[in-house]
Amino acid sequence: MVRVRTVTVPDQSGKLAVVTGANSGLGLGIATRLAAAGADVVMAIRNRAKGEAAIEQIRATVPDAKLSIKALDLSSLASVKALGDELNAEGRPIDLLINNAGIMQPPQRETTADGFELQFGCNHLGHFALTGHLLPLLRAADQPRVHSLSSSAARFGGIRFDDLQWEKRYNATQA
Repeated sequence: MVRVRTVTVPDQSGKLAVVTGANSGLGLGIATRLAAAGADVVMAIRNRAKGEAAIEQIRATVPDAKLSIKALDLSSLASVKALGDELNAEGRPIDLLINNAGIMQPPQRETTADGFELQFGCNHLGHFALTGHLLPLLRAADQPRVHSLSSSAARFGGIRFDDLQWEKRYNATQA
């Protein structure tokens, strides 16, 4: 059963929102709501074709939506830096950063381009780095907000601070 909540979003006209993973799921819903409230929404996503389809979907309900797509692969710190550099070069203050994108339970252990366990690297380190790169633009906004989302499935796990990349667990299952 899907619960639909009615959320009143105050006027966001003139505000800039950056939403990671804005082409599907909760990110798409957030981008749609913010666009309907008048925000300019930067959809930070990996797959441009999916982003274009999401824009069409949003414009079906919000014809005047102010949307743009920016490339972001959270599994690559170089990609995160590139987006940070691009937005900083544009110089527009960011009023709202929604760290939403994520992956869940890859079927086998994979790593990011930088050698981190994929889920940890994308869902946590990538967003942390992105927020850091965007701090000058966030600080330039009147009342900036950063929201980082996570799955409710996180309640069922734990953090192994002595093995953040789960190498011991992975290696034990391969023996």
